[in-house]
Amino acid sequence: MSRRSSPVPKEHMQSFVFRDAMASDEDAIFELAGHLDTLNLPPDRGFIQELIARSERSFAGGNDPELFDPERRFLFVLESPTGEVVGTSMIHAQHGTRGEPHVFFRVVQEERYAELSLGSERREVHMTHEMLHLGRTYQGPTEIGGLVLHPDLRKHPRKLGRLLSLGRFLYIAALRHRFRDRVLAELLPPLERGPHGRTHSRLWDALGSRFTNLTYAEADRLSAHDKEFIWRLFPVSPVHVSLLPPEVRNFIGEVGPETVGALRLLQSIGFTDSGKVDPFDGGPHWEAATDEISLVRDAQWCRARAGAVDEAGVPGIVARVRQAHESPELPWFRAVWTHVRDRVPDELVTHVDDKQDFAVDWGQDRAGDWAVPAPGESVHADPGREITMPAEDLAALQLPAGNEQVLVALRPQLRVANPDPAAR
Repeated sequence: MSRRSSPVPKEHMQSFVFRDAMASDEDAIFELAGHLDTLNLPPDRGFIQELIARSERSFAGGNDPELFDPERRFLFVLESPTGEVVGTSMIHAQHGTRGEPHVFFRVVQEERYAELSLGSERREVHMTHEMLHLGRTYQGPTEIGGLVLHPDLRKHPRKLGRLLSLGRFLYIAALRHRFRDRVLAELLPPLERGPHGRTHSRLWDALGSRFTNLTYAEADRLSAHDKEFIWRLFPVSPVHVSLLPPEVRNFIGEVGPETVGALRLLQSIGFTDSGKVDPFDGGPHWEAATDEISLVRDAQWCRARAGAVDEAGVPGIVARVRQAHESPELPWFRAVWTHVRDRVPDELVTHVDDKQDFAVDWGQDRAGDWAVPAPGESVHADPGREITMPAEDLAALQLPAGNEQVLVALRPQLRVANPDPAAR
């Protein structure tokens, strides 16, 4: 659907930078983890130290950066204009390995029909039952998770959660060979706090605890290094959801109020409900084909220059990858949410309505230097498209002198502008 692009804010823009985590970020990440307290990012200093070290190895590529490694974990942070770390997000190259299988409930609808004779009365009964089928895989999809934004910034006018969530997909586009052909997002359901402030799950209390004799907190900690216990202790036969209390049934597959925004972002770039839920808390699993995620599919290598961007500017993410000749002290990846302006090829502009609105569909552009080329398309050695972006956002990327190559993904997918018809 086409929509009118938002005007560039008039006030001076200060750049928040999305980048890979470094050892110096440990204290800030530990503090942020306390706001989420989940399996992917628990408030455990030893865990965070190991996660940062593992992430640094993953970004470096290990022994062979060109080979896929299912054990890679990529931890990103959001850095404020003052240098403070105010958010995190993650990518798991593969969720589901021999050491840590991907375990889930597949939600299945099963129908039953019968004709009953009750004395002189004949009755037709048609029932639809929701069933939970336990499943697992050792070669699962790439997973995104660990998204935390400092509570004080959740209402920030620049909507920082967008960059924390969507910036990851430009890294996937830039190094596509490091990731699987599908991406999974395990979304948080409505969770509650117990008397001591610990998170607990209605589904686990009604189901999981009965089969494992573990509290939700104990199972959560155990699953950090052992998920096989669920497969060994849970029933192999399907679980009838109708046998669970109503307050539990109504929560299966639902997202919590703080997760609604993240869900909408994922929907807007191509994620759909997979029909699976988490066996711990009943949170839904949403998935997308990696190459069909709009920010991956439409990401282009361009050359960037600083300049004024007016109301015709298009919102999007601009990123860069560290080059081999640059200092190893620099982050491997940097990205900013900004507005860009460029010359629109006439063949991409489509008349929308009588108000002189025009939609530009970059998915139809075959002249771009695509990060992930479609079958039959070639990779350009030198980006031909040039974009203009605000000077402070360009400076935040810390591009080396003489190399202005950046990766650009515009959002929304269909952009709308109000060009002067005479200029066309």
